[in-house]
Amino acid sequence: MLSFDPREIESPSFVCDLGLLERNLKILGGVQDRTGAKILLALKGFALFSAAPLIMSYLKGIAASSVDEARLGREEFKGEVHAYAPAYSEAHIAELLTLADHIVFNSAEQWARFKDQVLRAGNVEAGIRVNPEHSEVHVEMYDPCARRSRLGTTAEALLKTDLSGIQGLHFHALCQSNADALERTLSVFEDKCKSVLRSMKWINFGGGHHITRADYNVPLLERLIQNFQQKHQVQVYLEPGEAVALNTGYLVAEVLDIIDNGGKIALLDTSANAHMPDVIEMPYRPEILGAFEPEQAAHRYRLGGLTCLAGDIIGDYSFAEPLQIGDRLVFTDMAHYSMVKTTTFNGVRLPSITLAGPKAGELRVIRRFGYADYKSRLS
Repeated sequence: MLSFDPREIESPSFVCDLGLLERNLKILGGVQDRTGAKILLALKGFALFSAAPLIMSYLKGIAASSVDEARLGREEFKGEVHAYAPAYSEAHIAELLTLADHIVFNSAEQWARFKDQVLRAGNVEAGIRVNPEHSEVHVEMYDPCARRSRLGTTAEALLKTDLSGIQGLHFHALCQSNADALERTLSVFEDKCKSVLRSMKWINFGGGHHITRADYNVPLLERLIQNFQQKHQVQVYLEPGEAVALNTGYLVAEVLDIIDNGGKIALLDTSANAHMPDVIEMPYRPEILGAFEPEQAAHRYRLGGLTCLAGDIIGDYSFAEPLQIGDRLVFTDMAHYSMVKTTTFNGVRLPSITLAGPKAGELRVIRRFGYADYKSRLS
C-alpha cells in the first residue's frame, strides 16, 4: 500500500518512502548487531543524501567508487568511507587520501605505484580486490568474475604480490544474490587465499547481497559471517547498495498522449533510457501498481518515453480500465540504480525527488531540476 496519493505528487517524480527505507535498515542493522559485521551503503546504487541521517543511524559508513562519491560520503554521511575503483590516477589518490578510511586497489601494479604515498599519509588502510574466479551471476555484463574480467586480482597473482602494508582483502562476486551464492563463493575465496588471510585485519565481502529481499536466507548469512570472523580473526564488511533501498522507491509519471499504431501506445512524461536506464540495459520490465501482464486484462498499451530514441520503450502492459490522458502511473522499486543513473538526454528534465514519511500525506519535495541542471553539464 502506498503512503501517498500519486495525484499529489509532481510528475515525473522519484518518491522515496522513508518508512520502507527504515524497514530495510532495521534488517541490516540486525545482521550487524548479531554478527559484529559492519555494513556500508554502496553509493553507486543509492546516494540519496537527504536520507543520510536515517541511514547512518543504522549503518557504519559508505562504499565509494569514485572521488566524488567518497567526498559525498565524507561530507553528508559522516561514517566510515571506503573507496574502490578499477584504477586510480595520481590526482585520484591525492584527493582520496584526504577523504577515505580504506582504499582498495585493483591490482598489484596499482598498489606498487601508490604504496609509498599511502603509507606516508598514515591515515588510510589499504586493501586489494581479489577476483575469486567463481561466477554466480548469469548475465555477463553484471558478472564481476566473467572471463577476462578487469575487476580484481586473481588469487594466483595475489600470492606473488608483496602484501606488506596491505591490511585487508575485498571480493565482490555477486549481484542480486542469496546467501547460498555467498556460501559457495566464500568457500572458493577462502581456499584460494588461505595462506594470506592470517595477515589481514579485515575482509570485505563486497556487494550484491539481497539481504532485505523477502526470501533471503538471513540466518545463513549470519552463520557465514560469524564462522569466518571467528576462524580468521578479521573484521567482516559488506557493502550492499540494492539491499538498502530495495522496494523503497517509486517513479510517478503522467500519461501525456495516447496514439494507435498497430495497438494503443501511451506516451509518458518520463523516459526509459533517461530516467530508468536499466530497463534498456538489463533489460527488464518494471512493475506498475494496478497494471497486469499484457494479456491479463482488457486494455493493452505499450508505454513509451519522452525522448526521440526509437527504443525509448518501457514495456507492454494491460489495465482493467482504459488509460486516460492525465492519469498517473506508479512504477515500483525505483530507488536503487535508477536515481543514480539518470541522464538529461534530449534536454529532458530529471524527475523531481520527493520524500514520503511513514504517515499518509507526509510529503516533502527535496529537489526540482530545471534548465540550469542540463546546461551546466555541457560547457
